[in-house]
Amino acid sequence: MNENARAKAANLEFWSSPVEPEPLGGGITNTNFIVSDRDELFVVRIGDDIPIHGVMRFNEIAAARAAHAAGISPEIVYQADGVFVMRFIKGRTLTEAEIRDQQNLERILPLIKTCHTEIPKHFQGPALVFWPFHVCRNYIHTARGGNSRMIDALPRFLDINAELEKTVGEIKLIFSHNDLLASNFIDDGKRLWLLDWDYAGYNAALFDLANLSSNNELSPAQEDWILESYYEQPVTDGLRRRLAAMKCVSLLRETLWSIVSEIHSTLDFDYVNYTRKNLDRFENAYNALRQMS
Repeated sequence: MNENARAKAANLEFWSSPVEPEPLGGGITNTNFIVSDRDELFVVRIGDDIPIHGVMRFNEIAAARAAHAAGISPEIVYQADGVFVMRFIKGRTLTEAEIRDQQNLERILPLIKTCHTEIPKHFQGPALVFWPFHVCRNYIHTARGGNSRMIDALPRFLDINAELEKTVGEIKLIFSHNDLLASNFIDDGKRLWLLDWDYAGYNAALFDLANLSSNNELSPAQEDWILESYYEQPVTDGLRRRLAAMKCVSLLRETLWSIVSEIHSTLDFDYVNYTRKNLDRFENAYNALRQMS
């Protein structure tokens, strides 16, 4: 546990009395604690900007506030430099297997639509754009500059990234979450919540759908259901191929995120294993895309 982070969490002026922050696992871009105060539980997120990953806390906090106003994320009750406090949601994070359950998918898709359509109505201040192809190019340059152990693979990744961007083609810009891991959904027994807005920003809706699929290994039939339900029209082969390309860049981005984190992150996390896991998924998705050509 980072004792400096714990001390920072304990000494916030927000607390009504002395508190004892308890570590809360799951954060891989920040350090989280759970705190009891005023007969209520709160989550404290400690983390500075991470420019190398495009994580800017002003944007994360603005997105989280807008998501709360849209009714899909917990309320932020305090903010200071490098830290914010939000209300604790009593529930459990979903697993990848649970995301693949059709009943859960039917609960998740409206949450994603709300993100896309309602958050812009409440978002205040400057907002970031999350274009995954730019993110991948930037990560490749960063990994090369950091003499990554994967340096020999980087030129191929750069070529594939350009191919995928061409395949996706023109998009309609919406506000998206961009990090739909199973662990970012919480079920409180009555409803689902969507958390962690580190990478939120304007992007294509298709990326969130592809990101949900690639992170949780949805089946082709489930992908068709998501596309048909989201766009409210029959699924075409062209749309399937564009989704497949977005799945590839989603997994390439996650792989490169981990490759860069191997070099630069100080958090206690097994990035090498995370790189391996996502690289395997990327290669499988890219092979599937090529078979569609």
